[in-house]
Amino acid sequence: QVQLVESGGGLVQPGGSLRLSCGVSGFTSLSYAIGWFRQAPGKEREGVSCITSSSDQITYYLDSEKGRFTISRDNANNTVYLQMNSLKPEDTAVYFCAALTGYYCSHYAFRYDYWGQGTQVTVSS
Repeated sequence: QVQLVESGGGLVQPGGSLRLSCGVSGFTSLSYAIGWFRQAPGKEREGVSCITSSSDQITYYLDSEKGRFTISRDNANNTVYLQMNSLKPEDTAVYFCAALTGYYCSHYAFRYDYWGQGTQVTVSS
């Protein structure tokens, strides 16, 4: 049974940092990409970033995050991270990680096979 568990969310002041973690279990191989998505109240879920199984392809989907967010992957520990720096109030959302079986990433949420329960990130003074 595949499970994804996010952690690391919380309340942070503008300009602060958080590192989100996505623990993955249940896969029999490493052939899956991991995407981070977020959903703010009243808004649709949007893709944030994605990393392939061997970390050879990394994509950031939001112009607003470029240079501030960094995705990384530790296959030895089955964990994917999203380092978020210089956080802004508009980054406030529930952040989800999701697994897409196979090699490629996608910014389409419907293509992902497994989802975590989400972790709340609130950026506020």
